[in-house]
Amino acid sequence: MTWTGWLIFLLIIQVIHGLGTWKLYVKAGRKAWEAFVPVYNAVILMKIINRPWWWTILLFLPIVNLIMLPSVWVETARSFGKNSLTDTILAIVTLGFYSYYISYATDAKYIENRDLKPQTSAGDWISSILFAVVAATIVHTYFFQPYVIPSSSLEKSLLVGDFLVVSKMHYGARVPMSTVAAPMVHDTIPLLKKKSYLFSDEYDKRETSWKNKLQLPYMRLPGWDKIERNEIVVFNQPADTLQDMNDFTPDRNYYKPIDKKTNLVKRCVGIAGDTLEIRDGYVYINGKQNELPDRTQLQFSYYVQFKRQLSGQDIYRILKRYGINDGIGLDQKRQEYFIAAATEDEIAKLRNHPDIASVSTRKAEKGEWDRDVFPSDPNYNWNTDFFGPLYIPKAGTTTPLTIENLPIYKRLITEYEGNTLNVNGNQILINGSPATSYTFKQDYYWMMGDNRHNSIDARRWGFVPYNHVVGKPVFIWMSIDNFNDGIKNWKFRWDRIFTTVHGSGKRVSYLIPFLVVILGWSVFNRIRKRRKAK
Repeated sequence: MTWTGWLIFLLIIQVIHGLGTWKLYVKAGRKAWEAFVPVYNAVILMKIINRPWWWTILLFLPIVNLIMLPSVWVETARSFGKNSLTDTILAIVTLGFYSYYISYATDAKYIENRDLKPQTSAGDWISSILFAVVAATIVHTYFFQPYVIPSSSLEKSLLVGDFLVVSKMHYGARVPMSTVAAPMVHDTIPLLKKKSYLFSDEYDKRETSWKNKLQLPYMRLPGWDKIERNEIVVFNQPADTLQDMNDFTPDRNYYKPIDKKTNLVKRCVGIAGDTLEIRDGYVYINGKQNELPDRTQLQFSYYVQFKRQLSGQDIYRILKRYGINDGIGLDQKRQEYFIAAATEDEIAKLRNHPDIASVSTRKAEKGEWDRDVFPSDPNYNWNTDFFGPLYIPKAGTTTPLTIENLPIYKRLITEYEGNTLNVNGNQILINGSPATSYTFKQDYYWMMGDNRHNSIDARRWGFVPYNHVVGKPVFIWMSIDNFNDGIKNWKFRWDRIFTTVHGSGKRVSYLIPFLVVILGWSVFNRIRKRRKAK
């Protein structure tokens, strides 16, 4: 829905609210017209139900308002003597229309100084839980979000089982686009395995995309930081696939709203305005090899030959000795063993082992076309090790548009920037008009994993639009080894707990200082409460 559509919708809601409550406003000593003025009527209603004015702000925060609105409906009924369990249920199940009944069908009296404290312990618990959920939802949506590393695409730099705290404030918190959704969960409700959001599926054949009338347009609050090259970033995967990540189909991404697409964490190796190329597995930006931060652990796959026949256990012990944890496989085509992922330092040490005959890099050849690599067009004979060059679009810049480079930018122009595009012979039509160039509306980024041969990243699905960016990981608050092997096999990595994600040099854990601060704060509060009691 557009901003105009939402404005009309909100005005209709204001009229419905005014018609249902103006008599209640009058009974509470207010003017009838105050029930019809947008925003102002909410401020006055908070006074009527004896609640703080800032509840008005919560009523206009997406997702949070789904919790606050039922509370306001119930509080309104109680302010006019409707305190029974039946009244509470009716206020909620009628979506607030119970106020029409109170206004027009009863002689309800306004209770000015009613007791706001819940009358039962159960009511007290419910009230506490309700506002705990509201507070947590606000923090989760606009400030910080927890995230766990599920795969090895950034292995060595970030490990499987690292629990991250992602700041949404650095790049500016994105206002939720899905207006009707369960708080603090992503696209699926745990245990129930059901969608966590209400999605109105309306297929638009003209634009070949799924639209949702309940979606807010994209909007982001101001941030204090910009995405810099080589930063680790959390974002929504542009080409989400509905099924598991191994069933990768680049064009199947229309079924989800942007903010409900799969969360991924990768390294941003190319920012808007860069020209990116991959040569022999290494990234080049604007013609120069990209210099990665010193904490980065770049990994590739390698072929390995042994001098003698070894058991699987013996091979595992050899690799483990050098910190190679991703194991070994068999290349069916070459009938040769390969190491899934290892750093250059690990391979240099492995070569010195007496049972190793040779180790060679397992990379694709230049000019060898991989159909699963962006843009999946035979005219671009690119693969994961030899790719590009290509320009990463920057907002406001204009690029020539030809039949030849259309596979690179078609998805951006249509899916990410909302235009229609057709080709008539050698002529390109955008929104029905001939086009020889295109000016981009937003910045784009190139996200890749450090585990270069075991990462489904931008080389598969292309650019990441800025409106898909979630936030910046700032620190690791928990780290569990063997995370995917069941809770019985979990082991805490104490040296990684409360360490920063970015930065240089050896990681330093701030767990002890954090515990000292928490302990000091607890002692301070106890002393303060005792003095206050005296």
